[in-house]
Amino acid sequence: MSGVQNGWAGCLEDGLIREMTAQDVRGILPLGGTILGTSRTNPLKIKDGVATALRMLRRSGIDALVAIGGDDTLSVAAAMHEAGFATVGVPKTIDNDLAVTDFCIGFDTAVGVVTDALDRLHTTASAHHRVMVVEVMGRDTGWVALMGGIAGGADLIMIPEFPLTLKEVVAHLYQRRGDGKLFGSRRESRCSATCREADRLRRPTGSGRRGSAPARPT
Repeated sequence: MSGVQNGWAGCLEDGLIREMTAQDVRGILPLGGTILGTSRTNPLKIKDGVATALRMLRRSGIDALVAIGGDDTLSVAAAMHEAGFATVGVPKTIDNDLAVTDFCIGFDTAVGVVTDALDRLHTTASAHHRVMVVEVMGRDTGWVALMGGIAGGADLIMIPEFPLTLKEVVAHLYQRRGDGKLFGSRRESRCSATCREADRLRRPTGSGRRGSAPARPT
């Protein structure tokens, strides 16, 4: 069995495909990430990139490939399969945005990490009477934000699939304040103009104290 280093870049450059032994993988079970390295190289975005990658694999004695990754990785794997090369795709992305896949490798771990982070922030938000904005990964999908937000007790969850306006976000903050809650937490799947504007609005204006709610318009 051979390992391709640095993702698809390893299929386009000499010397990045090497034989793997038991010694190479011993003790890696508790490690995150990949010992082979990765890259943002996409052969589909390079002229004759897929053909070049296939030539490199065959020249290295590779007759079948197991591609582990997300949308970018598996789109190249699909192209190789269509070109007649034996290819197996394994869905591994915390975004959990691959079709016909309930849980991608890494998604559950990511949700656990952000849920733990949100749990820890609740006490800080309460003590300082602040709104905490927790931004998580997810690119164009809100799975990590949604599942982590529910598990961690977020007061408002913002995801790309159901966009909220700045007015709706502010109205929610006013509602919480009216209920006697002087703190809160929000979970977002990606940074947006709404995120930055909401952050600005909760900062003090005029003589207001730091962390206080924005003054109501007159």
